[in-house]
Amino acid sequence: MLPESAPCLETSYTVKMLAVVKQWDEASGCYTDNTDKYLILMLFKLGMDAVVFYLCYRKLNTSFLSICSLSIILADLVMVFFTASVLFLGPERYLVSLCFFLANASATYGAIPLPIMCLGLLDYCLEDTSLGNQSALCKFLRNVVLTLLVWMLAVINPFGSVNSDLIEVDYKKGITFIVCEVEESTLLTYMILGLSTVVICIMLPFWSMIPQWMKKAERLSDASKERVNPRKMLFTSNNCTETKIGENYLEDNYLEETIQPCPPLWASLTLSFGAFWMPYLAVSVACLIFGFGVPSYITVNVLWLECTNSFLTGLVFWTKSNGQGPYSRLPENVCLWHVYWHLSKGTGQQQLPIDGFNPSKGKRKTLLDV
Repeated sequence: MLPESAPCLETSYTVKMLAVVKQWDEASGCYTDNTDKYLILMLFKLGMDAVVFYLCYRKLNTSFLSICSLSIILADLVMVFFTASVLFLGPERYLVSLCFFLANASATYGAIPLPIMCLGLLDYCLEDTSLGNQSALCKFLRNVVLTLLVWMLAVINPFGSVNSDLIEVDYKKGITFIVCEVEESTLLTYMILGLSTVVICIMLPFWSMIPQWMKKAERLSDASKERVNPRKMLFTSNNCTETKIGENYLEDNYLEETIQPCPPLWASLTLSFGAFWMPYLAVSVACLIFGFGVPSYITVNVLWLECTNSFLTGLVFWTKSNGQGPYSRLPENVCLWHVYWHLSKGTGQQQLPIDGFNPSKGKRKTLLDV
């Protein structure tokens, strides 16, 4: 929220705060319109979401959460366009004010996290079932329709129940604020606090082993990446030649290491999640502790959605790993679930899978089966 934000108002269902739209100082006669600050805030969020989306989706996929990430960027564009129009053309040319837009935007963004998480989890659970065995086009159209439905319900729901009236507040003697009510997402607050607490509580008993596990996971990840280059050469040979080249390649470059004790699978996957997302969770928790309230149209962003995506993907990966091992049809994720699965099993580099290879599907034998 802006530095000029007034104290938050808490109700039984939502946490509200006062967004400062205008202010003036009677003593100096200084009048300030904060529309330009809101435009800068929207532009910053749009840029951040675009960068996070690019980094997390180098390969576009048709999963529900990836479509939702793209939809949030499009919603950010709408917010930037409207705020810029109000700033450069003036509010008198619009049927609605900036306050009306901010109040309804905060309510809309605050309504989408729960359905997004539920539908995203359902999408991943159905990935290895008959319902998930659809063409990429069918999945894309299905998830686009679901995303549009979520946004339509979120936009329609707050109308009539949101207070978009301007409120005059005497902040200090001679200083007056014109404010409007915006909402903070309590669901995101509970989710961030819950995830942070769970990660800390799970990792605390293994605190002394974490550096060693992280180094081992990094070596396993590097070993897996280095095998991409010789793969094309090896696949052009027959099985016997593949086996011989694979053995020499592994013997010359890798020595199998065993960590005792190996982390349990649930602890290993938690470490994978925390290694990437703990900085984001720590900053979010710090904002909550110091009372830095942020409205939902800022906190509901692609960064939060990718954190949620990693959590849901890891949860589904863990539940399916007993039957499928490290092989699944889940979309690529920033967390290295496959590497940390092998870490929990004490697997050496020789047994790491090549991306896309699943022996349970009856594919041809490669050097990994040696």
